[in-house]
Amino acid sequence: MKMKLKIAAAGALIALALPMAAQAQWWVQHPAYLHAMSNLRQAYWLIARHDDWDSPAKPEEARAVNEIRAAYQELKQAAIIDDKDIDDQPPANFPWGDHRGRLHKAMDLLRDSHNQVSGEEDTPQARGLRDRAVKHIDEAGRWTDAAIRAWDF
Repeated sequence: MKMKLKIAAAGALIALALPMAAQAQWWVQHPAYLHAMSNLRQAYWLIARHDDWDSPAKPEEARAVNEIRAAYQELKQAAIIDDKDIDDQPPANFPWGDHRGRLHKAMDLLRDSHNQVSGEEDTPQARGLRDRAVKHIDEAGRWTDAAIRAWDF
């Protein structure tokens, strides 16, 4: 009986440890473009999302969303040129919160995306795409900041 309990406990421990090990490897295996694309998806959602009780979107938010969309497309093309599996993106985390919190979180994600893709690029064909994506990300950050100021957050 004790042996069965030890085996069951060991099995449960392994079942708990495997997801943590996979999560640790996930950060090592996924390239920066895919991390940035995941962050951009989340930032897009955070800015574009409006609850029924929120005021109508500010024009600055629409511009930020357009820039995020353009940055995402540039990174997608760069990832394809770099032979990355664009379907292997880290999952986006879609937290709920008020609009103020969502805009501030979007700013953090845009900063992270900028930092993830602004390093060296080994593939010459992807450099122009990466550079344009960084410009779009920076522009999205400026428009998001403008939206925060327009809302007086």
